[in-house]
Amino acid sequence: MMRLLARWTGFAFLALAILAIGAWCSIALWYQCHWPGPLRFVLPALAAGFALVAVVFQATRKRWIALGVFMGAFVLFLAWWATIPPRADREWAADVARAPTATTNGDQVIVTNVRNFAWRSETDFDAVWEVRTYDVATLTDVDLIMSYWMGEAIAHTIVSFGFADGQRLAFSIETRKEVHEEYSSIAGFFKQYELAIVAADERDVVRVRSNVRGEDVRLYRMRMTPEDARRLFLEYLDTANDLARQPRFYNTLTANCTTLVFDMVRVIHPGLPLDIRVVLAGYLPDYAYAVGATNTEMTFERLRELARIHDRAILAGADPDFSARIREGVPAPHK
Repeated sequence: MMRLLARWTGFAFLALAILAIGAWCSIALWYQCHWPGPLRFVLPALAAGFALVAVVFQATRKRWIALGVFMGAFVLFLAWWATIPPRADREWAADVARAPTATTNGDQVIVTNVRNFAWRSETDFDAVWEVRTYDVATLTDVDLIMSYWMGEAIAHTIVSFGFADGQRLAFSIETRKEVHEEYSSIAGFFKQYELAIVAADERDVVRVRSNVRGEDVRLYRMRMTPEDARRLFLEYLDTANDLARQPRFYNTLTANCTTLVFDMVRVIHPGLPLDIRVVLAGYLPDYAYAVGATNTEMTFERLRELARIHDRAILAGADPDFSARIREGVPAPHK
């Protein structure tokens, strides 16, 4: 009885593994197959059917042959999957049409393609791309901006750098969508989007979320030494230059707006522990509070309430002092 139970338990786990692989391959084919109309269903259906046949054969004497054929086919599928390259020459959506690049000359950094759109709605805007110069030696502070649109676990991460002359440059890691595409977290697992770094004015990248989309935007002042702030700023610029030279795919789990920020921060603090709150991006401020990277002189619940800037952003509108106005009442950490 024990041997029989172990055999059927093994069969159940193996069947689930085969079906999971078949489902993954089927969904991948759905996103990569661009045949018109009903033909688009053919390859995904064949992949799913092949997995089901392999499971059925596990109950026969030919189970090892069937398993070998299935795994061989999966290896061939992975080999094909690895040949799908990210590209930089697609017809991009207007807000990610240009990729920022940077050149440095001592402490002076020239950033091209800084986005400074004037948004009236998501489809009505003035597209403005600028070239801006920053003095890295005068970098004063770093802020974490989170934009929530679906509960507390899901949020978009923006990191903003402030300079002594009042300038701010915000970085947003996003999907580089084509003109016909909409974002899907499921599609993000299947090489559907390239990765984009947007370098932008806060009146653009923050206001489009708070004032146009009506998202719950929160701003946290970060505790970071000037040296670490400069290193993080230059890490963003290096990553932007790398992406401009060699595109990469976005991935919903491993290469998204939060995990890449965490990877860059780890360059500065190699021992920073990985945490589930990095994957569940909405809880990243909780993690920052727990490691002492924000103001910790009050409870996190109180800090979170003071961090909400939606109402202030609405009142500020397109004010040239937008960045200063949205920070009113947001506590900075003591150095």
